[in-house]
Amino acid sequence: MDFKKLSAQFQNLSNDPGTWPVAPKIATLVFILALLIGGGWYLYWSGQMERLDAERAREQQLLDAYRSKMQQAINLDELKKQKVQVSQYVLALERQLPGKAEMDALLSDINTAGLGRGLVFELFKPSGAVVKQYYAEIPISIKVNGGFHDIASFSSDLSGLPRIVTLNNMNIAVLPAGSLALEATAKTFRYLDPQEQAAQQAKPAGPGGTPPAGGAGNAKGGAAK
Repeated sequence: MDFKKLSAQFQNLSNDPGTWPVAPKIATLVFILALLIGGGWYLYWSGQMERLDAERAREQQLLDAYRSKMQQAINLDELKKQKVQVSQYVLALERQLPGKAEMDALLSDINTAGLGRGLVFELFKPSGAVVKQYYAEIPISIKVNGGFHDIASFSSDLSGLPRIVTLNNMNIAVLPAGSLALEATAKTFRYLDPQEQAAQQAKPAGPGGTPPAGGAGNAKGGAAK
C-alpha cells in the first residue's frame, strides 16, 4: 500500500463529496456508520439490552417459582398427611394442659403422689399463674423429706401424670438422720379461659408462647433427674 498516494487523496478536497477520491469516501462512510451505531446504542439499544436482561432475570424467577409450586403439587398428598399428623400431635399435647377448673385436681394429684411414696411435705405452695400468650404457667414451690428411692419414685410419678408437670431448680440435701430433703419448683401449665385469651389477644405479642412441642418429653426428663 502506497501511503503517500493514500494521504494525497485526502488533500485539497472540494465541497462536493461526489468528486472525492475513493479513500475519503470510504473513510467518511465508516465515520457516519460509527456515529449512527454509537448514537443508536446510546439512545436506544442500551435501554433495550437492560430491559432484555431484566426480562431474562424475571423469566428465571418465574421458572424457579414454577418448579417450586410444581414440587409442592407433586408432594401435596404427603404434605396433607403431615399436616394431619401435626394437628393430631398438637391436639395430644393440648390435652395434657388442664383447664382452670381442673387445676385443683392436678395439685391434689401432685400432693398425693408425694404422700403415696411416704414423703413428708414441709412446703407445698402454688404461686400465682404466670400468663403467657397462649397458656398459663403455675409454679409450685415444694420441699419434701424422705429416702432416696422414695424421692426418685416421686419424680417418676410426676412424669407419669396425664398432665404436663416439670421439676425445676432441684436441690437435694442430706439430713442428719440420713434421709434426703428435696427442694424444687414444680411447674404445670393450663389453658387460658376465654377472658384471659381475650386479654392476651388485646396485648402486643411478647416473648411468651405456647409450650415447646417436646414439652411432654421434657417433663419426663426433668422429673427423672
